[in-house]
Amino acid sequence: MTSCLLSLLFFYPLVSIMATAEPAGCKIRITDKGLEMLRFETQRFVEEELSNISMPEMKGSEGRFQYTITDVKIKELNLTHAELSFLPDVGLLFDVQNSSITLSFHRRILYWFFYDTGNINASAEGVNINTALNLIRDDEGRLKINNITCDAKIAKMKAKFSGTLGKVYNFLSRFLTSGMRFLLNQQICPTLNHAALVHVNSLLETIPVRTEVDQYIGIDYSLISDPVVTSRSLDMNFRGMFFDLANQNMSLVNYAVDPVIREYDRMVYLALSEFFFDSGMFSYYQAGIFQMHIVNEKMPKDLEVLLRTTYFGTIMMLNPALVDAPISLQLAVNSPPKTTIKTSGATVVMTAIVKVMVLPPGQPPVQLSSMTMETKFNAKVSMKGKRLAVHADLRRFKIFSNQSALESLALIPLQAPLKTMLQMSVVPLINNWTKRGVRIPLADGMDFIEEVVEYHNGFIVIGANLHFSKGLREMMEGKVQEESETNNTV
Repeated sequence: MTSCLLSLLFFYPLVSIMATAEPAGCKIRITDKGLEMLRFETQRFVEEELSNISMPEMKGSEGRFQYTITDVKIKELNLTHAELSFLPDVGLLFDVQNSSITLSFHRRILYWFFYDTGNINASAEGVNINTALNLIRDDEGRLKINNITCDAKIAKMKAKFSGTLGKVYNFLSRFLTSGMRFLLNQQICPTLNHAALVHVNSLLETIPVRTEVDQYIGIDYSLISDPVVTSRSLDMNFRGMFFDLANQNMSLVNYAVDPVIREYDRMVYLALSEFFFDSGMFSYYQAGIFQMHIVNEKMPKDLEVLLRTTYFGTIMMLNPALVDAPISLQLAVNSPPKTTIKTSGATVVMTAIVKVMVLPPGQPPVQLSSMTMETKFNAKVSMKGKRLAVHADLRRFKIFSNQSALESLALIPLQAPLKTMLQMSVVPLINNWTKRGVRIPLADGMDFIEEVVEYHNGFIVIGANLHFSKGLREMMEGKVQEESETNNTV
């Protein structure tokens, strides 16, 4: 009995944790192949940051010599042995081994009554820099560098003097270079810390977390957990939920299958569950978008003639004076559309109420009939850059009366014309809307290329390679410029 009670006490919290775990609507995996491409941009960025190191003025004396060192400049960095890799359970590791730095600085030396100035060219060799970046989910659900562990060492430094007494002062080089090596060691890590915590985090802020899609809906790309880092990949789980802009506090419970990414062959993978698409359909439904009024020039002539013929008897029974009044179709989706993803592809099922109305001038509309329309669309998902788009094709169409089975038989002649009307009028409008796409959570300046879409039971996976349209420096400067323009506007 005691052992059973202990088992229950242990099992209950575990069940609670599992029950409260939120599945991801959207997942992104960056593989070591993607990291290899990012390495070149990171190396260039680090070189630019280190090139801007400012060194303090050095003053001192050695025997009869008094010296002042100013205008220290880094002329060249040779980070030939630089690696960027995943650090499991932590984040990223940028490691530089056995590299070199070339510097120049100005000297002023006083020896007894002799005064001499000139430039010193120095080289730091055996430069080793080890920087670990800890990646977390912040309070807003954004990916962020939380902490940095940095260690920098310079094995040796050489200096060559120029000027009238250059050879005489060469014996000072060991003393001066020891001081310069110490100061340079002290500057490297703070520079990289600032670059990561300020500049790189500002770049991560360009990844949308909660943003508008259009005038009706927005999307929530907040991380639902800390990123998972292994030796081969960085996996990020996003909420991936659309919402109605007019009612942003309303949310859906995600009961969909949790997407699974198993591949590592490409640079990046994007996985989207049925919940991702269903939340978008639900939000548009809540916003009242899935309604249409087809009348006058929007009504195909052959369909109008067919409707008048079909409902001629009904019109005559109601009021013969309505025979020449305009006829309209009112379509209104009566429940949120549902997405189904299988290995064969993705489909969307939509049910709508279609009302046939006659519109007498100056009088309220008169309903002639009400029918239910069931449609099924094939949905083809595609990626371009960092925008996800969907193209719909009508696959199945069915109408039946809401009033009687006998009237459903009378509606059979309307099946083909209504289907044609949907294909020629409604579906193109939907595709013109969805082809604009929605942005995926990727930083500015990074795009998907060579995409391959794979359909699984309950989710899709898009594998792609990465293309940098901008360097890291340009991305960060773009962010700063954008914030400056926003502040000026305010």
